[in-house]
Amino acid sequence: MPLVQMESPVDGPINTQVTTQLRSYSKWAPCEQGVTMVWRDLSIYALAGGASSKKGLKRIINNVTGVVRSGTLMALMGASGAGKSTLMSALAYREPPGAIVQGDILVNGRRVGPFMNTMSGFVHQEDLFVGTLTVLEHLTFMVNLKVDRRMSQRDKNALINDLLHRSGLTRCTNTRIGLAGDGKVLSGGEKKRLAFATELITKPAILFCDEPTTGLDSFSARFIVRTLQDLARRGTAIICTIHQPSSELFAMFHEVMLLAEGRVAFMGPPNNALGFFAEHGYVCPDAYNPADFMIGLLATYPGDENSSRRTAHRVCDLFAVSPMAEERDVLVNLEFHMAEKAEFDIEGHHGRRMRNLWWYKKIYWLVYRAFLSVTRDSSIQTLRIVQKIGIAITAGLCFVGAVDKTQKGIQAMQGAIFIYVAENTFTPMYSVLSTFPQDFPLLLREKKSGLYSTGQFYIAHILAMMPGLVVEPLLFICIGYWLMGLRQTLYAFSLTALAAIMAMNASTACGYFFSAAFDSVPVALAYLVPFDNILMITENNSVKMAAKRILTGEKWLILSCPVNPNLPCLENGDAVLDQYSFSANNLTRDLCALCGFYLVFHFLAYLFLWRRTKK
Repeated sequence: MPLVQMESPVDGPINTQVTTQLRSYSKWAPCEQGVTMVWRDLSIYALAGGASSKKGLKRIINNVTGVVRSGTLMALMGASGAGKSTLMSALAYREPPGAIVQGDILVNGRRVGPFMNTMSGFVHQEDLFVGTLTVLEHLTFMVNLKVDRRMSQRDKNALINDLLHRSGLTRCTNTRIGLAGDGKVLSGGEKKRLAFATELITKPAILFCDEPTTGLDSFSARFIVRTLQDLARRGTAIICTIHQPSSELFAMFHEVMLLAEGRVAFMGPPNNALGFFAEHGYVCPDAYNPADFMIGLLATYPGDENSSRRTAHRVCDLFAVSPMAEERDVLVNLEFHMAEKAEFDIEGHHGRRMRNLWWYKKIYWLVYRAFLSVTRDSSIQTLRIVQKIGIAITAGLCFVGAVDKTQKGIQAMQGAIFIYVAENTFTPMYSVLSTFPQDFPLLLREKKSGLYSTGQFYIAHILAMMPGLVVEPLLFICIGYWLMGLRQTLYAFSLTALAAIMAMNASTACGYFFSAAFDSVPVALAYLVPFDNILMITENNSVKMAAKRILTGEKWLILSCPVNPNLPCLENGDAVLDQYSFSANNLTRDLCALCGFYLVFHFLAYLFLWRRTKK
């Protein structure tokens, strides 16, 4: 098996001498032997007006060729719109929906595919975390989902401690990541370091970073780049987009790829960049930031688009015929040649296969995270419980001594039951509308990384919310039931509590459906309010439209509370039930119907959430 030796850019120039001592070019070679990613004649197209547009295709990346090797820290630079993030997303096998990728991308001779989720890491520009978790809890969750399930707990703990030390977060172990209104939380730089620590759990052979220094002060930015240098020294190939680095940060990279109009304007060591530009008449002024000079030279200025583009195209054309481009092309073509020869060698090393966590254990850890988030976020649980207790006391005091076996007492009982049902139906239905619009970005990112499926996320969220959906109505019933003086038997109390619990769970499922079906709370609310109003209007319609009775389950829970002095005298409970078309014989059927609504709404909610993630 022929091999190619490629020294680190820090140690010396590229050496294309064939050797037998570095790494196998079999496409099955384990990444521990070293990794080389090459891309040749890569072009990327996107719909001009977005994924649903019919305006035609727009070319974002134009015939780009490049290479990155183990131990290399490469910066993708260019003006806004040059195609940096698009190129990096394609290399990481994370191209946006609707994008069309033409060309070849190989990693150790193997075409990129879903395996990139396990062998590479991706640090996004925007950090997404569950803010109520501490640093230690977040890393514990991520380690258990990302590592091989055969890893012992002792090794997991050692890995977490190592990540905390390497990322400089040992003093923040028990600090919450951050939530609005909290006290001490992580700073922006600490969150970025935590994002790096999260991606380093699997010891990726290739690490992609999308503008890791944006929004950070000079000290934090320098710490991040030094961390990247340390990772490169350990053998990781690193590609990161960076926006307006300082002169110091620019010099810390091993290689720089400058993009302009989707083409390569320069690729090579940073200390060679200014020489290349000066050779062709573009001299950087003294005491001027080299990165700012090159990006400004290649940028397109409003009002001077034609001249700016001519300059950018000229620089790209000059680099395409430069010795640096020829050296790059030789190495890239050699990699593809070796990959073609390796296609016939399927006896290479397989290494130790990664075994993912069992599906039920993934649900367990998702429940663990969601439960911590629910119990610590006062807006989710604490305030709702306090609100329930307050309303139960207020409503109970309003009906003290009013419920008896007189005609007025019967109407008072109807009002009390209405309050029970309304408070355990409408309030929880509206309170969960923000659930999935708020959690969807995190779900989408972690699902793309292969941590879990949409179904596992949804089931875990429902299980984490379940204790609250039992405790809240129980508190309400325990307080209000006895204050109102309703029937003083264990059977009646238990049946009332069961109905209230089922009502809250069914209505919450309805709220989840609207939350999962729409992208934002205002849109979900805009559809839910008229839907709810229609159901309320049709409740007492003389033609007895079936909408509310079929869709909500309030048919099985609620007695209307009319004020009508001409009603006939009601002599017993059966007469009350008959007047409102209820029957004691239908109790079991009605409770089963509530269960049916609960299951149907949750199924529809999952279906819409799954559909949105597939988009």
